[in-house]
Amino acid sequence: MFKNKNIYILVFVSVLFVMCNQKEQTNNNKESILKGSTTIFVDETLTPIIEDQVAIFESTYDAKIKIVSKSESEVVISLFKEKSGIAVLSRILTIEENKIFEQKKITPKITKFATDAIAFISNKSNKDTLVELKSIIEFMQGKPNSTIKGLVFDNPNSSTVRYMNELAGIKVIPEKGVYSFKSNQEVIKFVAQNNGMIGVVGVNWLSQPMPDMQAYVDKVNILSVKSPTGDNFYSPSQNNIAEGKYPLARDLYIINAQGYSGLGMGFASFVAGDIGQRIILKSGLLPVRIPGRKINIRNEISNEKK
Repeated sequence: MFKNKNIYILVFVSVLFVMCNQKEQTNNNKESILKGSTTIFVDETLTPIIEDQVAIFESTYDAKIKIVSKSESEVVISLFKEKSGIAVLSRILTIEENKIFEQKKITPKITKFATDAIAFISNKSNKDTLVELKSIIEFMQGKPNSTIKGLVFDNPNSSTVRYMNELAGIKVIPEKGVYSFKSNQEVIKFVAQNNGMIGVVGVNWLSQPMPDMQAYVDKVNILSVKSPTGDNFYSPSQNNIAEGKYPLARDLYIINAQGYSGLGMGFASFVAGDIGQRIILKSGLLPVRIPGRKINIRNEISNEKK
């Protein structure tokens, strides 16, 4: 009898140990603001800067973030389909899009983290590195223009197409003289290999190109642009964006629709924080806040030689 009792106790302790171990493993795998795994849907024009942010975030914390690059329209659709989605866009959500989250009883948290720009590029053999935004707009409106052979976009559903369509006051890009591919990489490659075309890309693909894209970037000119109301031409440099001189700047946002304290919150805080803003500053984009510099001031200067 005593022997059987010991067996029952041993079995009970073993089961309790297994249950505690499983519970511990579950807690270890549970997502928090700085731990676990998640997916972020990224506007393809913004992929380079987000890849840099994710690389540093993962090396700092016990987290794994999968980046899925898509066109702007596809990113928004994916955000709706996910039960708890995170997205990076060059715009905030519309009233209609917010209503969809209201039905899910989720209030997306919006974090502005940088300002980038849309850039125009041409083949290196083209000696003219200036373009008037008015000419680009008129070309998209279907008006004849002797200085523009054609425009090349990344994707008909991209943020660059939406942005330029809004400037031109049109709903869809014209069929004549305007072409689209699938990515910014394809646009850069096409312009690098074909003279006379103007490519429309996110400036981050040029300021911080992927290693396999550097050779193509070296073969294109980044055009300086004059706004319809301006007198001077400005390049999409960090300084010109900061001073509001470049006419095609746009703000960037992290949209966290997880609905709980997960990696979306932690990653957004990281990107908007000191380290994330330093990464943005180094990339050539404009951070929301300029990271401070620590300066040590000494009251006395020692002349002693060591």
